[in-house]
Amino acid sequence: MKHLSKLLVVALLVVGFNNIQAQDENNPWAVSFGVNAIDVYPTGDVSSFGNEFFNATDHWNILPSISTIAVSKSIGDGFSIGARGSLNKISKWGDETRSDLSYYGVDGTIKYNFLKETVIDPFVEVGGGYTWIDEVGAGTVNGSVGLNFWFSDNIGLTVQTVYKHAFEDYLAAHFQHLAGIKVKFGGTDTDGDGIYDKDDACPEVAGLEAFNGCPDADGDGIEDSKDSCPNEAGSKEMNGCPDADGDGVADKDDACPNEAGLANLGGCPDADGDGVADKDDECPNEAGPAENKGCPWADKDGDSVLDKDDACPDVAGTVANKGCPEVTEEVQKQLNDYARTILFSTGKSSLSPESTSVFVDIIRILGEYPTAKFTVEGHTDSVGGEKTNQALSEKRANSVRDFLIAEGIASDRLTAIGYGEAKPIASNNTRSGRKENRRTEINLVK
Repeated sequence: MKHLSKLLVVALLVVGFNNIQAQDENNPWAVSFGVNAIDVYPTGDVSSFGNEFFNATDHWNILPSISTIAVSKSIGDGFSIGARGSLNKISKWGDETRSDLSYYGVDGTIKYNFLKETVIDPFVEVGGGYTWIDEVGAGTVNGSVGLNFWFSDNIGLTVQTVYKHAFEDYLAAHFQHLAGIKVKFGGTDTDGDGIYDKDDACPEVAGLEAFNGCPDADGDGIEDSKDSCPNEAGSKEMNGCPDADGDGVADKDDACPNEAGLANLGGCPDADGDGVADKDDECPNEAGPAENKGCPWADKDGDSVLDKDDACPDVAGTVANKGCPEVTEEVQKQLNDYARTILFSTGKSSLSPESTSVFVDIIRILGEYPTAKFTVEGHTDSVGGEKTNQALSEKRANSVRDFLIAEGIASDRLTAIGYGEAKPIASNNTRSGRKENRRTEINLVK
């Protein structure tokens, strides 16, 4: 056994020397141990090896204990290099019987495996080494075929036949048959998830084989790198995020995660279907526009013109007049009937006290048409000079306008115009005619 220890040291030194090769496969290292059988039958007649190989086990020399140990390392693409040490006792040397000669062998190997990641793994091997029979040794060149039968990713049974051709005549060419257990090791698994770094898409984070070694922290079947919510279990449809209300909007994007709603409203409901989410709708059960916070527009005066578009929201009017009442011809006539009764002192623009009651009716009519604009027109008879009459008519028109403004009529609704004696409505040749011509009119601006 002391010789076996020497052989193991030599084998390890050989493999260590070759450790400069790049590691490019999982579990690149392998160690095997088992038994070997030396077959030196028949001596001197190489042609009979093939005929007698399988029927000549009675010529095999077998040591009933662990008698061979091998170490190898993958160098990629199916190739591996290694070293093997073996010992035996020779009692059958071909047809001859010997007295327990010691057999020692140390061999370097280059192996090629035809298949990868299969249960049955055939290989061929070439190499060379040195073999001793007792104290006499010789170099050999070797050729081999074999099979590995893998029970798992790391442990298997290996069987192999090696033909050794010696460079010295005193050592006969012979077969060495090997069988044993092979153990692969040396793969790097940084994160300890059982997936080697070479095949691990996330080598520094423990993960699952189904995801090439990447994690699924929330256990929803979606790996974290593709999971928009890696810490909350969700569905594939939601890219790994939960959807508590089942409305098709992930909770992380859902403004109303506990109420089923619409995607275009951020996952919130819209009970009245007006396009305004209930949470923002001041009238959630009545359809209304967003600009009015989801409420319908009011029409206080009931004139079919919405208050937002109604220039007179408190007074019923017509659509054509933007919701304001229209001044009819009858109203216009009534307005001027009142205006013509406004009295002035002779040759003056000051209003007489008797006209005050007339203004009450005029102001009431103007108030009924809050957006209508009017001209306050002053007229005179032909008595006196034309320039004087023109100036007097302007002053009287302004007197009426100023009075109406003082009583609350908006100034931008009234324009004062004086026509002097230019627009008579009766003959200036009679007293009654001249009286009619001295008048004030209030006319709608169209």
